[in-house]
Amino acid sequence: MVMKTSATENNHPKLVREDLIDLLNEDLAREYQAIIAYVVYSQVIKGAAYMNIAAELEVHAAEELSHAITLANQIDYLGGMPKVIPKPVKTSDKAEDMLRFDLENENETIRNYRQRVRQCEQIGEYALAEHLRQILVQEQDHQISLATALGVEVPDVTAANQRA
Repeated sequence: MVMKTSATENNHPKLVREDLIDLLNEDLAREYQAIIAYVVYSQVIKGAAYMNIAAELEVHAAEELSHAITLANQIDYLGGMPKVIPKPVKTSDKAEDMLRFDLENENETIRNYRQRVRQCEQIGEYALAEHLRQILVQEQDHQISLATALGVEVPDVTAANQRA
């Protein structure tokens, strides 16, 4: 993706609205991916150890659909056309693999939304940043649920230069 940035007074690239539309469309494709993954995984995960998380994945699917609708609405608001193609969905015969795929996707999604909030604020789209913050809360809940189901620590996806 080529950014259509403009130079600021300090000669640093500045994000423009078209860039944000492109980035949000990438996020939308990732939400579609999550919807598909959660729908499929929730139905094919087998075994007593995974029954609680399978039910939770159904809830995640509905939340991801809500995120996709919010993103499509905001892309339209910015004057863009929402994408219709999801990112690829990985599958496996092993429940643990599928949960790991989901966790990796949530980690990437959280990193991207954190960056997107900053980018929205950079160009003065504060209401859009708030929508993304609300999505981010649910994505972090998904991350916690998946890490807990896998018996692993919740990954720290904060970039080193963003830590306090």
